[in-house]
Amino acid sequence: MELFFKFLLLLCFLSFAESICNTTDYELISKAFSSVSGFKNSSFKSINTSCPNPSIKEIKLPSRNLSGLISWVFLKNMSNLQSIDLSYNSLQGSVPGSFWSIPSLVEVNLAMNKFGGSVGFEPISENNSFSSIQKLNLSHNRFTNSVHLSEFSNLKVLDLSRNSLELLPSGLENLTKLEYLNLSSCKISGNSKPISSLHSLQYLDLSDNKMNGSLPSLSNLKFLNVSLNNFTGQLSSEKIKKFGKSAFIQAGNFYTSKTPFFPISSSHSKPPPPPLNHQFKHKPIAKPLKIKKPKSKNKVLLISSVSSGAFLVVLAMVVCCACVCRRRRKKIVERKRWAISKPVQQYSIKTDISGPFSFETESRTWVVNIKESSTAPVMMFEKPLMNLTFTDLIAATSHFGKESQLAEGRSGPVYRAILPGELHVVIKVLEKFKDVERDDAVAIFDDISRIKHPNLLPLLGYCIAGKERLLLYEFMSNGDLHTWLHGLPTGEPDVEDWSSDTWDLQNEEFSGPHISSSDAKGWRMRHQIAVGIARGLAYLHHAGSKPIIHGHLVPSNILLNDDLEPRIADFGFHDDALIGNTEADVFCFGVVLMELLTGKNCSDETVSWVRRLVKEGEGVKALDPRLKLSSESVTSQMVDSLRVGYLCTAESPLKRPTMQQVVGLLKDIHPGSEF
Repeated sequence: MELFFKFLLLLCFLSFAESICNTTDYELISKAFSSVSGFKNSSFKSINTSCPNPSIKEIKLPSRNLSGLISWVFLKNMSNLQSIDLSYNSLQGSVPGSFWSIPSLVEVNLAMNKFGGSVGFEPISENNSFSSIQKLNLSHNRFTNSVHLSEFSNLKVLDLSRNSLELLPSGLENLTKLEYLNLSSCKISGNSKPISSLHSLQYLDLSDNKMNGSLPSLSNLKFLNVSLNNFTGQLSSEKIKKFGKSAFIQAGNFYTSKTPFFPISSSHSKPPPPPLNHQFKHKPIAKPLKIKKPKSKNKVLLISSVSSGAFLVVLAMVVCCACVCRRRRKKIVERKRWAISKPVQQYSIKTDISGPFSFETESRTWVVNIKESSTAPVMMFEKPLMNLTFTDLIAATSHFGKESQLAEGRSGPVYRAILPGELHVVIKVLEKFKDVERDDAVAIFDDISRIKHPNLLPLLGYCIAGKERLLLYEFMSNGDLHTWLHGLPTGEPDVEDWSSDTWDLQNEEFSGPHISSSDAKGWRMRHQIAVGIARGLAYLHHAGSKPIIHGHLVPSNILLNDDLEPRIADFGFHDDALIGNTEADVFCFGVVLMELLTGKNCSDETVSWVRRLVKEGEGVKALDPRLKLSSESVTSQMVDSLRVGYLCTAESPLKRPTMQQVVGLLKDIHPGSEF
């Protein structure tokens, strides 16, 4: 009997394997894309000889210059299709409701195409009354106001930005699992009340619409942008502090929580509500004090006493103010050695000023050979409606003055700027790109802008002014890893290595969380940073069809945001054939990991020293003495991390692990952390 059951189980397994292997998925995809220009069947060739026709779980064809119409009816018959990515193409037509009903489908990305029509659910069987899709990106298309989401109850991420919706999608209140919602630039008018029922939301962008009524009331939000709308109501100072003033630019008319509430009514003569951040100065209504009238013979004595007392109080206040001012002046003088002043936001530039423009740095002069500064536009990837030119960059950097300069980078000078809308950016001049043709440079910048990962520094935009190519990045409030780790004073240059681009906090006004304590630089924080760097580099190496080589991964090219999450910078500009390979990047990561754990600038000698100690089982001797060795388990975790650095710096490139393996090794070392 036992033998019979084993035989039956084997038959079931073989039957299941045969159903997975002998599918018609290739044929279905071929038919679905038969009218699509640029599609190649070779993208789906099987490399498994034992299974010539395997089941296809994902269709990934982003940025393939595809155009034409898809025959969606064939895709709905793919029983194991889980994700589809057709973003950044020129595909047209509408998507039938039956496509959203594929039971196995969980991720759909159709962004940056020309799809239009309506979005609605149409069940393909009696048993699938709800869509299984969890992530849906339909941004930058031509979808209209016929968007019905009642049956998309499993959605966690929804991006419908830059469509012509005009109205809120119906059925929003049913998306109880939704965590991310982007409806920006959809020409939506009306009330946002349905959004208030989405209590799981953490990210909400309603910017650049025509919405009115009160703001959605959601307690779990971590990001909010309602700018360029017509909202009204009360706005607390806590919200302004949490989401920033830029989240409420031209968002409507609000009362702040620090001002009294005045209802709007035409039948009353009460004053109108104050604008955002306006504060009234109220004089307190004091009750008259009952003072006993002094007798005439004591008047002189009373007046003398009051005068003497007042004089002493004033004298004491003057002395205190003088001491405080002296102490503050002393602190300011001490700080001025390292501080770089805040860039001037309003710099007077005449619109008819003529070039060429010459800008002085600490070591050289760079020239922009254009006649009018307003003829060079700034192209923004995330905010294409921002109408900026090279004139705005000149204004935001005080004419690219030395007070706005952060570094003499490997590729050119680096500046800090605050653009309209309180957009805090870093402007990087690519001097080595002067000879690159304009169209080639634009293509490279576009490609880099599409490389997105939480641990990679995103490219916000660019400006081509004559021969100069300028890149715009988000400003990272906690500077670079080298400065943070070694505790250099703010603004102190790394004199030994001017080959890297380093920008630090230059003004206390933009300070992030305090990070100088021993806890912040302890083991847990360093491990979190190491995992983040590894994830970013693994994404560059393994996410695309071709690995992206960084070629210069050093601590000064790793920036830290407000939460000390690392962002890798300076990727995507190197000739992979000349700069190295993935194994070289792995070696560089190993060196960075050693520097994190030892607290030392890792030269060739230091790397050899650490490798020798790890090989001899004495890795604990290499650990940074500032790290708290609170227990044997913590010490063991640190030494294990040092061993990962040892593996990454193996002399033979073939013996080095891949970055995917490195991420796994580091995560396993510290299972108590939340990743």
